[in-house]
Amino acid sequence: MLSYDELTPPERELWDAFPEGRRVDLRTGVPEDDRVAGGAQWGPARTVRAAVIAALLLGANPPRPGAVAGLRLTGARVSGHLDLAGAQIGHVLWIEECWFEGSVNLLGASTQSLMIAASRVPGLEAGSAVVEGHLDLRRSVVESGAPSPFHHSVTALSLTNSRVAGGVILNGTELSAPGGWALAGGGVVVEGGFFCQVGFVARGEVRLPGAQLTGGLFMKGARLEQPATRGVALAMDNATVTTLDLSAGFTASGTVRLRGTRIVDNLTFEGAVLNGPPDGDGPALVGMLMRAVDFDLTLARPPSGAVDLRGAQVSYLHEGEHSWPDVVELDGFVYGSVKVADAEHNGERREAVGARSSVAHRIAWIRRSPGYSPQPYEQLASWYRTVGHDDDARRVLLAKQRHRRRTLRPAARAWGHLLDTTVGYGYRPWLAGVWLLALTLLGTLVFRAHSPTPVKPGEGAPFQPFVYTLDLLIPIGGLGQRTSWYWTDDGAQWLAYALVALGWVLTTAVIAGVTRTLQKN
Repeated sequence: MLSYDELTPPERELWDAFPEGRRVDLRTGVPEDDRVAGGAQWGPARTVRAAVIAALLLGANPPRPGAVAGLRLTGARVSGHLDLAGAQIGHVLWIEECWFEGSVNLLGASTQSLMIAASRVPGLEAGSAVVEGHLDLRRSVVESGAPSPFHHSVTALSLTNSRVAGGVILNGTELSAPGGWALAGGGVVVEGGFFCQVGFVARGEVRLPGAQLTGGLFMKGARLEQPATRGVALAMDNATVTTLDLSAGFTASGTVRLRGTRIVDNLTFEGAVLNGPPDGDGPALVGMLMRAVDFDLTLARPPSGAVDLRGAQVSYLHEGEHSWPDVVELDGFVYGSVKVADAEHNGERREAVGARSSVAHRIAWIRRSPGYSPQPYEQLASWYRTVGHDDDARRVLLAKQRHRRRTLRPAARAWGHLLDTTVGYGYRPWLAGVWLLALTLLGTLVFRAHSPTPVKPGEGAPFQPFVYTLDLLIPIGGLGQRTSWYWTDDGAQWLAYALVALGWVLTTAVIAGVTRTLQKN
């Protein structure tokens, strides 16, 4: 137990101020001397032992009647390790512009609002802690300390399985654990907002698997740097979050993994940059089995790696010219509505449906999926039918058949080409009329220039080139012309044979195409 006589002058000042919650400011007023980066050089006049801070927070100097006790310290060098593991802290800890020699341990602790702002801390462990207020580390630099008890990787800030009744504020904070975990927050529960904005930088992986962020996660303009070759910049597997805002210049140099994440409201990447892993051999965004209401993927530039949305479900999808990389995984991706973001007009972004050849644009990003999968085509066609664009739906389904044809054997591909050329797989039935008209015109002109021989002279209807051509092209029934006349001219006879064969092929193709359409729809 510390005695008052053992305290240094700055420690006595802090000791006396604690019962009334007064602030102790040890800064000199000279900007060059007060820079936190140089805190290791601060002498005894600005040094407070971590043990003194712990003793005060644990009741060594009781509060004065009628006053609210609290530890408020600015501009100090905190020597030693601040160990409050398992402590029940009933006072506010408010530290600004301080330089910590050792790490801060709040493992399993219970505390009121905690603020360590604009300070330098070599690792903060708050696993399984309970904060009945805000956890505020704004503008601080938190560097990797020793491996956390919850994992083997070096970690700068650990919030694993902790609960924060207020918000977590990391605006302007730098979390540095190159090759490790900048933030370990698996299973963390934050009832207020989780703010990582205004210059937030994470060097190392930000891990929030299974987190419950009922106030949302806001990372506007944040920069996540993962120096590992195939590293993950942000991992939120199976997390639940009200709003996930990764917009306004948010930059991730590593994979953003939202596998199984449930976003109750909106997920936005508007104006974000997804660089993917540094070696380029890995996805930029993994959203397998993700759920969201509003999903805005209008990025600042195309992702450097693949986008994997297999099995994801969103109600509203916003996409633009920079949304899709060269490889997109869309099998099982379900959406209720699609909007394309046009270029900005008078400072406002316009949304367009069906503009700038949107059908071709959307078919293009579907075809970026490796291999063939019918579901993305069926999903897009279903949405077009829902909004009343039946022609566009047929274009999508035709593109699906053409993509499928590339996976078939040579004979089946040849038949597919025939279906495509004649009736567009049943989605362009008017092509059959064009072919019939062209063949009818050809036959009529050729047969008019030649004279056929009657099978039974003096009997039957007179020769009519137009009717005779139709009779050859129609394989079922007859108009009485082809059975009444034959040719001695080889050219006309071979044309007659060809028209009969083409009539059978064309009719079969029409029936097959229409049947295929009815079966698929």
